[in-house]
Amino acid sequence: MSIRPYREIIRRKSRQIYVGNVPVGGDAPISVQSMTNTLTSDPKATIEQILALEEAGADMVRVSCPDDASTKALKEIVRETNVPIIADIHFHYKRGIEAAEAGAACLRINPGNIGSADRVRDVVKAAVDHNCSMRIGVNAGSLERELLEKYGEPCPDAMVESALNHARILEDNDFFNFKISVKASDVFLSVAAYQGLAEACDYPLHLGITEAGGLSSGTVKSSIGLGMLLWSGIGDTLRVSLSADPVEEVKVGYEILKSLGLRRRGVTIISCPSCARQAFPVIKTVETLEKRLAHIQTPLTLSIIGCVVNGPGEARETDIGLTGGGKDNHMVYLSGVTDHRIDTGNMVDHIVELVEAKAAEIEALNAADEEGSGAPHLNQAGKRIA
Repeated sequence: MSIRPYREIIRRKSRQIYVGNVPVGGDAPISVQSMTNTLTSDPKATIEQILALEEAGADMVRVSCPDDASTKALKEIVRETNVPIIADIHFHYKRGIEAAEAGAACLRINPGNIGSADRVRDVVKAAVDHNCSMRIGVNAGSLERELLEKYGEPCPDAMVESALNHARILEDNDFFNFKISVKASDVFLSVAAYQGLAEACDYPLHLGITEAGGLSSGTVKSSIGLGMLLWSGIGDTLRVSLSADPVEEVKVGYEILKSLGLRRRGVTIISCPSCARQAFPVIKTVETLEKRLAHIQTPLTLSIIGCVVNGPGEARETDIGLTGGGKDNHMVYLSGVTDHRIDTGNMVDHIVELVEAKAAEIEALNAADEEGSGAPHLNQAGKRIA
């Protein structure tokens, strides 16, 4: 029996679209997005939140546009931020046209919900004229009445049928620049719907477990659902929906991708849960390092292990390692090799310095490689860097 390599994830083949300058689908990196929770009609607050999301690594940000005041503010929001902005439109087709005209890179809109064929054509024309993509967003909690009557309840088949019905409307208008999501708050329902949709079409898929919950419970729920899909190769962009600071959604999204080896950003810390053998306060040390290393974007690995039972083995696999030794006599590993010892009092500052130096070294090597190959400088999202 042929068994694929245990770390290999074979991504589903999908067509590629662009959300602004970010490629979605095809061989593009899986992008991470979030959504503002400020009033869009308050551009200052919304811009501040988007800039914080950019700093956390968001590749694109969605804002809700429920009224005329929101789409009027959108032009300033787009002008003062750097990532592509997705305008969330519900039923009012004019908001979609206004958002496209204001510079939105994508419209989250279901064409079957905005009225007549003429209205659909008007929105499609605005999207084409302003180089704007779309996302069809099916949600188990708001399925069409006729589908609920047909199937009796929200189910994977009903969600897939809804998505394909909306897609067909855009296809009939010769518009194919869109991605699709089929979200549910139930992990099993959402995963099954995505699996069915992945088999039924080749459009890029936006993943999410909707209304997942608070920071802790929502992270677990999203990790299970999105992890199942990503491991099976399904998904081109994602949002982790949490009742928390939107920045946390971006952080969790990257952690999910890092855990599967699909994308890396920043420092990956491998640490033990600690026990009576620990030679220094592991939990406090890791908590402090996570905060002090949050500014590092360069992908690298750091192991923090409290004793020598697993410490040397973990350190051999990481860029930088720290293993607890005797009292104030901890071993530091560089590139998997024992290098020097450090005392507890200077330990955290020393590790931060080592990580910052390693990140600078990696960036310099990357820049030299890019100069030598003539390849464009790209960031983690695949965007060109000046």
